[in-house]
Amino acid sequence: MNEFTLSMNDHSGTINLTKTPVMTESKNHFWKYNEDKILKNIEDYVTSTYHGHYCGDEDGYSDIQTIDLMAAKKLAAGFCQANILKYGSRYGDKDGRNKRDLMKVIHYAMLLLHFDGHYTRKDNGLTEFR
Repeated sequence: MNEFTLSMNDHSGTINLTKTPVMTESKNHFWKYNEDKILKNIEDYVTSTYHGHYCGDEDGYSDIQTIDLMAAKKLAAGFCQANILKYGSRYGDKDGRNKRDLMKVIHYAMLLLHFDGHYTRKDNGLTEFR
């Protein structure tokens, strides 16, 4: 998209209409290493995990995940950190250079950011487990 800039020269009374390019592309356009695609893959991966967590099956408990129970006992941050080490260290060994292991590392790092207090439940807009 282009934008026109109006400028006036005070000395001659002339008005110049110049065409000035305006950057409308997203910041992703400037990323060199496929960060936009990686972020999309991470979003897709994290979203997909919400269908596979171990949860209760009774009404009112079907959305409580095991990590929620760990959080209630202040074990979630350590669990996340341990899983970052687990999946990071097996990358390249178990199943080769498995992209899924790296997705798990990133997901557990995101969870660790939350459970270590960098983000809170107040930040996510939820007042109960979801």
